[in-house]
Amino acid sequence: MAATPSVGVLHARCGSFTNRANIPHSSSSSSFNTTSSSHFCSSSTSCHFSRGVNNNRWHNQSLNAHAMSTTVGDSVSSSISLHGDRGPDHLIVLVHGIMASPSDWTYFEGELKKRLGRNFLIYASSSNTFTKTFSGIDGAGKRLAQEVKEVVQKTKSLKKISFLAHSLGGLFARYAVAVLYSDSSKRGSSADHDLIAELEPISFITLASPHLGVRGRKQLPFLFGLPLLEKLAPPLAPVFAGRTGSQLFLTDGKPNRPPLLLKMATDCEDGKFISALGAFKSRILYANVSFDHMVGWRTSSIRRETELPKPPRRSLDGYQHIVDVDYCPQVPSDGPHFAQEVAKAKEAALTEPTTQNTDDYHELVEEEMIRGLQRLGWKKVDVSFHSAIWPFFAHNNIHVKNEWFHNAGHGVVKHVADSLKQQESSCLAASL
Repeated sequence: MAATPSVGVLHARCGSFTNRANIPHSSSSSSFNTTSSSHFCSSSTSCHFSRGVNNNRWHNQSLNAHAMSTTVGDSVSSSISLHGDRGPDHLIVLVHGIMASPSDWTYFEGELKKRLGRNFLIYASSSNTFTKTFSGIDGAGKRLAQEVKEVVQKTKSLKKISFLAHSLGGLFARYAVAVLYSDSSKRGSSADHDLIAELEPISFITLASPHLGVRGRKQLPFLFGLPLLEKLAPPLAPVFAGRTGSQLFLTDGKPNRPPLLLKMATDCEDGKFISALGAFKSRILYANVSFDHMVGWRTSSIRRETELPKPPRRSLDGYQHIVDVDYCPQVPSDGPHFAQEVAKAKEAALTEPTTQNTDDYHELVEEEMIRGLQRLGWKKVDVSFHSAIWPFFAHNNIHVKNEWFHNAGHGVVKHVADSLKQQESSCLAASL
């Protein structure tokens, strides 16, 4: 296997951190004190989201995996047994986006198979194809979780799990891992780390996913930032994208209840969303800095407008169109909250959807979501297709949806594969 090229100097704009590495480095594990989760309250009181993320510890891994299998849909390839009794020990779940199918991963899947080695089981999810993506993030997340459980039950050799998701699939995956999350404190005194689907969580990676939703200024770029279009989009979203549309535009639920994406930025009665993400050794966000007309840079990289850096024009050595890699360490906070102020803003945005009301509501909710998600460390990888032949295909280029039309993203595929390899190597080294 060819040596991995240097990615150069990685500048941590979110903290005083600079590192030189030969391969992309991973985000460190987050450490928090565990606290009890509180449920959401009505708009008449300020509601705090309590959360807790247990310390991550390395767990001994089997070094004798002898098989790799690529799967698509709901059946696991029978080729696992042909390579030895142990089979693959690391499951990578690929999750597609809106109105898509497992075939979107054909090129990416093939490259991962060639680059990663024989102990990976690469599985392209099929439980949320096409119009099923309109039934709600929560519903899709539960279906994905059930699908993963079935794969794990069929493949007894598995010990580790990672997720790689594109676009809306990133939100499905975030919900699913909360469903699959198992707190070590509830499994007895011998348990030393949290699990996802009873496996050790390793990497959680998203490509151009709308983590902060699509409501607000330029969060949905094809609206061109025009106030009139951004005003019309939220009420029309449920018509075209069903329940998922209202969740993406933060209009789901009653006025005195928080939207789903705000719940997913904390631990609450609906799920241990932050604890589940915190269980992964590495969390990586790939975000298009421009030319992505579906998902804006800010929402896909979980940044405030003021935190968006000026992207370099040159690609990192060996990774075409990867222009920057930042490690942003955890930022402790007591958020997020669904305070009375936010509830009133939501009610105003729903009952009188003026530009001012919708902007005020979104700014408040977005800030709370950022505060919640930034309590974990993230590696943020900025991608720019400005020099590609078809830059306007950025949203599909980033995961090479079609090998012929979207092949500008091959550098992203290589970077993802090298990040997965590096995290796997770190895991194996820690087990020695």
